[in-house]
Amino acid sequence: MAAPEGKHTKLYGTAELERVLDAMAAALANRLHGVAQISLVGVRRRGAPLSDWLLARLRKLLPAAEIGRLDLSIKRYADDLALLYPQTELTEQPEHAQIDLAGRVVVLVDDVLYQGFSLNKAVQYLVAKGGKTILTVVLVDRVCATLPIHADVVGLKLQVAPGDIVECHVPPFEPTFQIVLVQPAEG
Repeated sequence: MAAPEGKHTKLYGTAELERVLDAMAAALANRLHGVAQISLVGVRRRGAPLSDWLLARLRKLLPAAEIGRLDLSIKRYADDLALLYPQTELTEQPEHAQIDLAGRVVVLVDDVLYQGFSLNKAVQYLVAKGGKTILTVVLVDRVCATLPIHADVVGLKLQVAPGDIVECHVPPFEPTFQIVLVQPAEG
């Protein structure tokens, strides 16, 4: 990820975020108690490794549940957060064409809930695939969604200035698991 110019402040490091993930998994396990079939869906890019980390924790907390995993590619922003597409685009992978989520609780995982466009597009797609119960999970909620979208499980709520950027650094895409606040340089 090309870091924008400006002031960069690390808000949370790896150890703190591991505890946040533990708490998120516990909250999710409470909501999923007694559910037999679960599909954990990561929003690519950073939602995918977050889903994998939650999956490892959920398998310990819900040993009797069958938990499947898949990822969705949704495009709206480039890595520098410049708007790429006026409409949020979801690209269906060929292996997902025949997926049937009927009878499963679907858990959708993303890194940041900002305006809500990505989660909205993903929820629409998952409903079309038969998902009747969909829980949304985000590591960071910026508490400023413009769509009527909320996260059912939130790791952290961060209210920052509208022009500031919350960067989730998630391996393998970045070397260190951390959350950084970027206050862009005034131009």
